[in-house]
Amino acid sequence: MPPSAAASEPLRVVAAVIADGSRVLACRRGPGKDAAGRWEFPGGKVEAGETPEEALEREIREELGVPIRVGALLDRTTTIVGTRAIDLACYAAALTGAVPESSTDHDLLRWVEPGDLDALDWADADRPVLRVLGAS
Repeated sequence: MPPSAAASEPLRVVAAVIADGSRVLACRRGPGKDAAGRWEFPGGKVEAGETPEEALEREIREELGVPIRVGALLDRTTTIVGTRAIDLACYAAALTGAVPESSTDHDLLRWVEPGDLDALDWADADRPVLRVLGAS
């Protein structure tokens, strides 16, 4: 594939909307990370040979140190961030173990009611799923 074609391919990313009752887990990107200081749902890149669900389970184990059960696809949107297209698939998810207390990529974790999600400064790629959650 020519380099120009590879550069135009969207980056495939997955995120978990982890619920605890009516609240969902929001994570703030840590210093030195892309989109530092902005909020997102935890997740990451889909690697070659992984299904989106497998990638999400792996990413949450790596970032938050906890296992999850991946549920239904809530939203899938491609967003242009700078010069890059981000294809973000957001899935409902449930913790199957302990509640995460820290993250390798985030400096703050917060459980937020859907009506309060708009008060956070969200990363651009995560904004579309907020409508699905009733935030905007």
